[in-house]
Amino acid sequence: MSTSHDTGWDGIYHRYPLRRLPWELGRPREVLVDLVESEEVTPCEALDLCCGAGTNPVYLAEKGFDVTALDISDRAVELAMEEARRSGVDIDFLIGDFVSLPFADERFGFVFDFGCFHHVNKGERASFIDGVQRTLDNGGTYLMVCFSDRNGSAENHFSRRRIVELFGDRFEISQIHHVSSMEGDGVTRYFYEVLMSKGSG
Repeated sequence: MSTSHDTGWDGIYHRYPLRRLPWELGRPREVLVDLVESEEVTPCEALDLCCGAGTNPVYLAEKGFDVTALDISDRAVELAMEEARRSGVDIDFLIGDFVSLPFADERFGFVFDFGCFHHVNKGERASFIDGVQRTLDNGGTYLMVCFSDRNGSAENHFSRRRIVELFGDRFEISQIHHVSSMEGDGVTRYFYEVLMSKGSG
């Protein structure tokens, strides 16, 4: 599956250098590093949703995870593959839609989602959440980072309460942290970092 170079995320990655994209920091996200370094998640089969230019999946692979990385943009995946080659790690990269996940049930022990969920259309959120739950192994961990409503009123800016409403009946939520982050464009934005697990029962 390939996407149009003129529209959507693929158009963005084809038109702009990475330094112009706020979410591309050139390093793995601190919340991911903290989780791995603390050994709250340990090497397993992992999925990076909306992997972008690859800094997060490359970090996971360097730490011993068996990584699959998905993005809707072929240019983003091309850049991520180049990053993986430079780093000497093997990652299974796929171009595809994050709503209809093409993976077997209970495949992954860890799913990482920085900025993916908050770009899911409102009418597709239930399907997205179902897909993550379905592909996550029993007892597996899901780390989701999404826009906070402190950024202003918008359909994809979430409150703590709304996050619990959306995910609480599907996952066991162990942590919800509200954080600020200076993104690659020098603008501070606000996020919720949500650590969840799939019940083993």
